[in-house]
Amino acid sequence: MSVLRAQGLAKSYGETPVFQGLNLDLQRGELVALLGESGSGKSSLLNCLAGLDEPDSGEIMIEGQVLHGLGEAGLARMRRAKLGFVFQAFHVLPHLSVAQNVALPLLLLQRPDPARVQAILASVGLDGLGQRMPRQLSGGQLQRVAIARALVHKPALILADEPTGNLDARHAREVLDLLLHQVRAEGAACVLVTHSELAAARADRALRLDEQGLNPWHLPASSAH
Repeated sequence: MSVLRAQGLAKSYGETPVFQGLNLDLQRGELVALLGESGSGKSSLLNCLAGLDEPDSGEIMIEGQVLHGLGEAGLARMRRAKLGFVFQAFHVLPHLSVAQNVALPLLLLQRPDPARVQAILASVGLDGLGQRMPRQLSGGQLQRVAIARALVHKPALILADEPTGNLDARHAREVLDLLLHQVRAEGAACVLVTHSELAAARADRALRLDEQGLNPWHLPASSAH
């Protein structure tokens, strides 16, 4: 069974079409990069996949569960249980320690598990830093916290919106390597929205969203090195 299956998605704002006829299928352990110009609809698509917005037509299923008709309470439960989010701006809570930030998804699910928190921190290279406050960490470390938080409750689907956009080249490579490794190790699927062609080239598949829809993208030969 696919982790994510989207069929025939269309979305417009007023008279302005954002996208139409989109199909997307993701399996466990797969990372798909999504590229496109600013305003191409990448964020709108991500919001629809997360159940934060509803497409005008089409169907979205996460682990076989159709999102349409779940209602706000049902969508909130689905997001807590099945989704993990990684953002460009980290969105780490400054008044909570590293470990407390990472533990939040488990607490929302009423499944506190300190051992799982410590294990995921170790797996992202933050072993021993659980009691640090966010202000004591570098940008690369903060993004590792965000990845650990997204994965701690073992979600089916990770939605990553420009997760390397605020990082320098070295930290961006490290975070991308980590995200790829963790998605595969945890058996999640991941949609990675990015402007970086080099980041997209590391994905299992890369798709470009434009007025023609979603189409396969390949790194230009002149950029391969």
